[in-house]
Amino acid sequence: MGAFLDKPKTEKHSAHGQGNGLRYGLSSMQGWRVEMEDAHTAVVGLPHGLADWSFFAVYDGHAGSRVANYCSAHLLEHILSGGADFSSESSSIEGVKDGIRSGFLNIDEYMRSFSDLRQGLDRSGSTAVCVLLSPTHLYFINCGDSRAVLSRDSQVGFSTQDHKPCNPREKERIQKAGGSVMIQRVNGSLAVSRALGDYDYKCVDGKGPTEQLVSPEPEVCVLERVAEGDEFVVLACDGIWDVMSNEELCDFVRSRLLVCDDLEKVCNSVVDTCLHKGSRDNMSVVLVCFPGAPKISEEALKKEEELDKYLETRVEELLGSCGEAGVPDLVSVLRSIGAENIPNLPPGGGLISKRSVIEAVYNKLNPHKEEEGSTSELEDPW
Repeated sequence: MGAFLDKPKTEKHSAHGQGNGLRYGLSSMQGWRVEMEDAHTAVVGLPHGLADWSFFAVYDGHAGSRVANYCSAHLLEHILSGGADFSSESSSIEGVKDGIRSGFLNIDEYMRSFSDLRQGLDRSGSTAVCVLLSPTHLYFINCGDSRAVLSRDSQVGFSTQDHKPCNPREKERIQKAGGSVMIQRVNGSLAVSRALGDYDYKCVDGKGPTEQLVSPEPEVCVLERVAEGDEFVVLACDGIWDVMSNEELCDFVRSRLLVCDDLEKVCNSVVDTCLHKGSRDNMSVVLVCFPGAPKISEEALKKEEELDKYLETRVEELLGSCGEAGVPDLVSVLRSIGAENIPNLPPGGGLISKRSVIEAVYNKLNPHKEEEGSTSELEDPW
């Protein structure tokens, strides 16, 4: 189930890129976990004559990072070399879906031959959530409980469904393979019902690869692209979804795109906000923006500036009025401001997403105050 650190590792890995009419950003953080087990893929322009296709994915490893890291480097090539014809002129939707499915089953069988995985020295597994973009379609690919959402026409237009052991279809397969679902886990242990790796759960005699306790088979959903309505896709591990709903995350990303065109910074804001909301897991997010994504708004910039100025002023007032009681600690300041009715807070993120602004002013005005621990390490003051 994973062990935790005494304080979170908040350094981020972030990147960005563009091509095929898309822009993307990504960010990941180890957080409270003792190991970083997430991985990701971002490729604009694919090999085998698919220069106008793109592929993005997030992998959430468990019991180690071996499977997640291998998939991040090699899943795409297994999908493209699975025998299906992906060329833009002759590919059919069903053919692409078959190629994706074959790629997942092939890489899962291929990794089984690795000596450390075969001998049980490494028992790791990984979810995978991906989006494969052709010029005309979006192929959403999910295996596990990481999730992808599409923002279309300013609302959640699509979301992948998590593969959890308690889902009726998943539970039926697990029970037919001789397993059970206890405390919402496979045999009381694994919290996902589909994953790559996890070979301890894939050794039931007489059952095919998609009939095992844990299946490597992805669920593939296909949507036609809508040039006027498609805004962005978010791919993220459950460290994000544990503390934000589909609607909250899309609303928050949309609000950030109105005040910032740096997609790395937007993704960093998502990760920081989720940490402050209480996520205890590794966190990874990939944001893919279409031409119809929200653009910088002068009105939104003005409101953001006014909000930041208000928060700065409130911190100054709280520290300036302390008198003989002494300077309040940061948590007390956060609680005081959190009790107020503040307009124009970022939807989906709220005041928690502005925590860095409050902390920066507090530390500037109170540089010699002894550190009592980052607020990321304390109970949520709100």
